[in-house]
Amino acid sequence: MREYLLTLCITAAVTYLLTGPVRKFAIVAGAMPEIRARDVHREPTPRLGGIAMFFGLCTGLLVADHLTNLSTLFENSNEPRALLSGAALIWLIGVLDDKFEIDALIKLGGQMIAAGVMVMQGLTILWLPIPGVGSVALTQWQGTLLTVALVVITINAVNFVDGLDGLAAGMVCIAAAAFFLYAYRIWYSYGIEAAAPATLFAAILMGMCLGFLPHNMHPARIFMGDSGSMLIGLVLAAGAISVTGQVDPDALKLFAGSEKEAVHQTVPVYIPLLLPLTIIAVPAADLILAIVRRTWRGQSPFAADRGHLHHRLLEIGHSHSRAVLIMYFWSALIAFGALTYSVNSASMWIVLSVVILSTLGLVLLLLPRFTPRAPRWAEAFVPPRYRRGRASAPEAPETAAAPGAEAEEGPLEAAPGERTPVAAGVSGVNGASAVGPRARLADRSRSR
Repeated sequence: MREYLLTLCITAAVTYLLTGPVRKFAIVAGAMPEIRARDVHREPTPRLGGIAMFFGLCTGLLVADHLTNLSTLFENSNEPRALLSGAALIWLIGVLDDKFEIDALIKLGGQMIAAGVMVMQGLTILWLPIPGVGSVALTQWQGTLLTVALVVITINAVNFVDGLDGLAAGMVCIAAAAFFLYAYRIWYSYGIEAAAPATLFAAILMGMCLGFLPHNMHPARIFMGDSGSMLIGLVLAAGAISVTGQVDPDALKLFAGSEKEAVHQTVPVYIPLLLPLTIIAVPAADLILAIVRRTWRGQSPFAADRGHLHHRLLEIGHSHSRAVLIMYFWSALIAFGALTYSVNSASMWIVLSVVILSTLGLVLLLLPRFTPRAPRWAEAFVPPRYRRGRASAPEAPETAAAPGAEAEEGPLEAAPGERTPVAAGVSGVNGASAVGPRARLADRSRSR
């Protein structure tokens, strides 16, 4: 465990230290696209954050190769080299896209080639655990097609969810943490060395995300771009493929006892296939809703709009940071819920806890719709958004009479109980509170 944590910390440190110079390089290179209508940031922000993440990946693999207990992993398995080869290819395609915005079909072809490179070096799915049947060996073509499909789906799912500052990196870090605990349990508790590569991949992936997040949290100083989102998606898929393709379910010795006990005990076998879906669950739901919404309006399913889940969270009144935290909550609930269920699938307390937390998540989603109002005697001690309409009405003439107030405080003018919709490019979006944009610096100076 200590060597895995050391690799994680070094990967995070290298990624964090390199992100600052990479940001300056991205500005000089002109990797700062113009703000689109569906974007929520106000100013052009440099991309190419994936460069720092890729060098963090290389450093993590290099450090692990020189550690005593992890060096044997590189001698007995070719999977780390397969991961590095596929990651280098997908990272190069992402860098070109961040700079020149290459065609979507070219990116899709590059993703399939990167997955094929990993398959050629042995990182592939060899068998599948099927309920009631057991382990089913796959032919070479079946394993290749399934591996490529899983890699492409995971890469695009991560790329699809990268819509808010810190959202993709945080969600992948949560999924990687759950996957690390699962893979480490398989490697340590059952003594299966074949699970060691997946454990290492998850630790390095957490380091990449944790090192990049301080620069990417709202307001973001740099975006990971496709070079980062496709890279972390490939690493996440590689860990799942490693466990599923190399760990023999029969080695877990779970198929003993009655048929009912075997069904409960074999749940850990299916977790490698389920955990990668935890990062896909939220964006997949967003994708389905987007297709239904656009076709219902008579638009193309590929037409860009501002109706995604993170856009809706902003529109109903959540701040940028709160919307990201809510998405974190749902990702953690799905990932760690699946992990806990794999440890003790027969416990009803786990299911009950997931239901209760899901209810809490729904309450958090709708919280801005139920803004509490303070009593009259407590209005002087609470923020203005919690005061009643009649108490804040006399302040309107003073605001209107202030010089330059119309140009500067226009977005703040709204009837009591109404919320100002968030629009791309509007000043104050990145610092919006539950009701509207926060007070500007000029407002504070005028109130003194």
